[in-house]
Amino acid sequence: METLPVYHGPIGKEEGERRLAQDGRDGCYLVRNSDSVPGVFCLCVLCHGYVYTYRLHRDDAGSWAAETSPGVQKRYFRRIKNLIAAFKKPAQGIAMPLLYPVTAR
Repeated sequence: METLPVYHGPIGKEEGERRLAQDGRDGCYLVRNSDSVPGVFCLCVLCHGYVYTYRLHRDDAGSWAAETSPGVQKRYFRRIKNLIAAFKKPAQGIAMPLLYPVTAR
């Protein structure tokens, strides 16, 4: 995870939202540690001034999945970067496609 440019580590919800608001573009996104669930990560994307957060977790086989909108089939990916690539396309069960990576400093 540390090698992923959009991974910001344990920055917390408020700091993640601040960094996305600072970018300000709909579709900007980052990945951070979950505040509430140890070992889980959050994919956060800005859409119309609101930050939508999707938990990313690993299954027993090591594949990654994101919690998406109800009714959208869960998809598994071997690597986080593949998951991010898939969510750059429209209609994937998240608020909007991932368009602008907010990289960690």
